[in-house]
Amino acid sequence: MAGSTIKTVHDIFQSMEYGPAAASSTATAQAWLDHHSRSLGLFIDGKFIHPAGRQSCSLTDSKGENVCSIVCAVEDDVSQCASSSVSGFKAWSGLTCHQRAKVLLKIVSVLGQHGQCVSELCEACGASCSPSTLVRLLQYYSSWAQLRDTLISNWTPLGVVAVVVSDDCSLYSLMIKVIPALAMGNSVIVVPGQSTAPALLLLAQLFTGAGLPAGALNVLTGSDVSLGAKVAQSPSISYITYSGNKQNGVTLCKATAGMSIPVSFSPFIGVTCPFIIFESADIDSAVDGVIETAFKKKREVHWVLCVQESVLDSVVARLKLRMAGMKCVGLHSDEDRALVDAAVLTAQQQGATLVQSCAAPPTGSQYPPTVLCGAAPSSPFVINPSPGPLLPLMTFRSNTEAVTLGNHSPHGKAASVWTEDLTLALETAKSLSVGSVWVNSHSVSDPCLSVSGHKDSGTCTDGGQEGLYQFLRPSSSPSTPLPRSFPVSLDYSKFGTAASPTVIPDDSDPASAPKPYLQFVGGKACKSVSGCSVAIQSPGGGSVLAYCPDGGRKDVRNAVEAAIKVQPGWMKKSPSARAQSLYSLAKGLEAKRKDIATSINVQTSLSMDEAEKEVELSIIRLSDWAAYCDKVQGGTLPMPQSGSALSYAEALGVVGVVLPDKNPLLSMVTLLGAAIATGNAIILVPSEKYPLPALAFIQVIQASDLPAGLVNVITGSKDQLTAALAHHSVIKAIWYWGSAEGCQYLQYTCTSPLKTLRLFCQNDAGEDGGKDWCHSLVLEEMWRNAVQWKSVWIPTA
Repeated sequence: MAGSTIKTVHDIFQSMEYGPAAASSTATAQAWLDHHSRSLGLFIDGKFIHPAGRQSCSLTDSKGENVCSIVCAVEDDVSQCASSSVSGFKAWSGLTCHQRAKVLLKIVSVLGQHGQCVSELCEACGASCSPSTLVRLLQYYSSWAQLRDTLISNWTPLGVVAVVVSDDCSLYSLMIKVIPALAMGNSVIVVPGQSTAPALLLLAQLFTGAGLPAGALNVLTGSDVSLGAKVAQSPSISYITYSGNKQNGVTLCKATAGMSIPVSFSPFIGVTCPFIIFESADIDSAVDGVIETAFKKKREVHWVLCVQESVLDSVVARLKLRMAGMKCVGLHSDEDRALVDAAVLTAQQQGATLVQSCAAPPTGSQYPPTVLCGAAPSSPFVINPSPGPLLPLMTFRSNTEAVTLGNHSPHGKAASVWTEDLTLALETAKSLSVGSVWVNSHSVSDPCLSVSGHKDSGTCTDGGQEGLYQFLRPSSSPSTPLPRSFPVSLDYSKFGTAASPTVIPDDSDPASAPKPYLQFVGGKACKSVSGCSVAIQSPGGGSVLAYCPDGGRKDVRNAVEAAIKVQPGWMKKSPSARAQSLYSLAKGLEAKRKDIATSINVQTSLSMDEAEKEVELSIIRLSDWAAYCDKVQGGTLPMPQSGSALSYAEALGVVGVVLPDKNPLLSMVTLLGAAIATGNAIILVPSEKYPLPALAFIQVIQASDLPAGLVNVITGSKDQLTAALAHHSVIKAIWYWGSAEGCQYLQYTCTSPLKTLRLFCQNDAGEDGGKDWCHSLVLEEMWRNAVQWKSVWIPTA
């Protein structure tokens, strides 16, 4: 027909354009909002409440039209909510595993009835999440609720868990924390972002209607993340977990420092992820993947395109073809447009060329999809991307270069790898320091995948069985947490700067002069860089037993340099090779058992029988870690989609450990074994009160076949060495036993760069919250603290 605009199949394949989007309707969501007079209250104790005299925040959609208003909670609301959550925890945890699983499965059927309303409400508020995704979450974790006491029998729920997210966090990222916390028997207080608040309030109503006890899920809404800090002040809260942008996460961590409450951190919004295209890739499919993921209007991550030089021209030509005719993408504000213009100008000044779908309008909050070809890894728009549809493109020549570019970012959330060579794909996935790797695909998510944020992208694991343990505690730990404390007034700039105390021995007889000890750095026994020493006093404090080096920042620097050289090679060793090294360490300890037992007896005033028993337990513990090396390594996972998924544990890197006073030898070998059995290097700071067992153990390390630099022992002021560990960017995790001030200092300072913290406040008597170093469950607990998880998704169709 003349003038017809109907395109043939050939025309569509030539242009590869998408068809028209289906018309959307939000009538059901609008009716639900109208039922609540477009003013949503707090959801506490199984019902909506509208406290008098509260401020409210208005929510608008993408067109600027008002959607509804939400109440801003205050301290009184937080107290009421916490009280309700305690009651809800008692009711919910009192049910059997089967009863909790039945409630979660009933929620699935309720979502089937009201999924349309949930979907429309998410669309209206810009918190995209399909009901089918929520159904998959509920189905997966309902099975774990059923099997908790069977497969995770030695663990018990924490109590009241607070989940805090930023305004730009998706509903899925919120619910992947809420649902597993409920499945394990906890009650949950959620502090949602403004975009996710309406949908979450609807879900809370549906959950309660399906049989969730009142108080098991409460929702507090507010204007910003400061509400999360107010929730943390409640003594009823056992754990806080955060998802969203890093700025709000840092604010929350600093606000909760010193409250004696563990906080996990998943700052994945705005992070940079590599999209790697090898010459062996299906270029057409790879370019389609780039278009789908890089230029979305609402995206949680920024992508950097890395292309092998041999196929660069082909990739750029296909990008130009696919981008032709693409519309401009809306920005959030005129300020964002200024940032985009500045980034493009900087790129052009540095020699980058632009590939755009159309000419950029001179003004306004719209900008066309743009590829910045020829970007350098050090460019500001690569390291800290601006908002908007900008895609930096870098090139590489070899496979090793591709991994180097992929690991260049300080973030480690995910990567997309495109190649038809499976061996190359798996080698690249293993080498990238990210939590998720998608092979010939992108943005695949499923709750069965265990994913840890690597580097600056998080300190906890979400998804899979491993993601459940953040909401559990070992059954052997105390049923009541340590008494909650309030932050003390602390000058963070002066922490750890006090001079070490000097003790002058009274006895002048040279024959009885205290023995000088050396520390252990880089495989060598040595003095501290400062050349100073500190006195080790007897248990009563009446005499000096020995002198040890007074280590400081430079000693930590030297230890980290030695550790970072040896750790990658140690991590690549086979599990059986690591096991043999640990067995040799156990044999060395057995050969020195009398000397070590004597040091424990002299230092702690334990009887020789008790000291020898601790040495015997330590020998067994090292043998246990040797046996552990090749027993738990992850594996394949059942996926609902076509394809295969791999999940495996990886080493953290360099771990700093400030050792406890209790059981000085057994606790040391437990923590040392956990770190090196999983492929980490370790820097040990012995107990300031009882350092002799650790110093005597140096001889055992020297006689073993552990590579030089893998284990380092630095003595001195605990606060000074803690500050040095906190400020070193290479150290990935710190396990700390010490003062409340030290715990507060670490929580406040270890946010940039981000470190995984395990903090235990011990009192003057050496008690650290009831940690039983003799219990076998401590092995599993510390093993999980010593690894991070990676998932690899490989499609088959």
